[in-house]
Amino acid sequence: MKVLSFDVYGTLVDVRAGSRAAFADIVASVGARHLDPLEFWERWEAANIRRYWQPYRRYREICRDSLADTFAHFGLRGDPGLIQRYFDAFGSFERFPDVDGVLERLARRFRLAIVSNIDDDLLAATALGRRFDLVCTAERAHGYKPDGALFRHLTREAGVDLAELLHSGQSQRTDMVGAKPLGITVAWINRRGLPLAADVPKPDHEFRDLRPLLDLLGS
Repeated sequence: MKVLSFDVYGTLVDVRAGSRAAFADIVASVGARHLDPLEFWERWEAANIRRYWQPYRRYREICRDSLADTFAHFGLRGDPGLIQRYFDAFGSFERFPDVDGVLERLARRFRLAIVSNIDDDLLAATALGRRFDLVCTAERAHGYKPDGALFRHLTREAGVDLAELLHSGQSQRTDMVGAKPLGITVAWINRRGLPLAADVPKPDHEFRDLRPLLDLLGS
């Protein structure tokens, strides 16, 4: 391996915990305090992923439209512009505790890349803790992970054969669905211990956090 790529939100950064307060505020603003903010968030995120397959639009626009869909799903009337409260939270997202030490060691031997379904300004607001050799965002690729557009952008930018690339990510519906059909080796960072969906390509490796990458890669 020469290049190690990483999903950001959910793999390096705890987006679920970081988003909880923002989505609690959103549901409270439309009179739905009875709703679990994470249940609402998961429905909203699923709507985002469906839109990733469509012609490219900025992440912010997708999030706004998905919020409108999610309000409708739960029978709520609300302003999709409330999604700004989620965007405002990006600066408070925290990295998982295993991330810094593992990336520091891996960076001694490999080029590190991030691959994210995100706009550049939101990524810039996120505390990543280090610089990466390659930064591949949906905005730069004009495409997202599930249909392979963002991963094809990564391989072009990295300039390496597929056999020299290992991608680590947490999302079955974006990381594995997008990378495996291209022949990219994938380590599923399954922090929540979820079962693999029957229609998702099987990853090459499955770990609960990043630390086993050190043994896998001899670092």
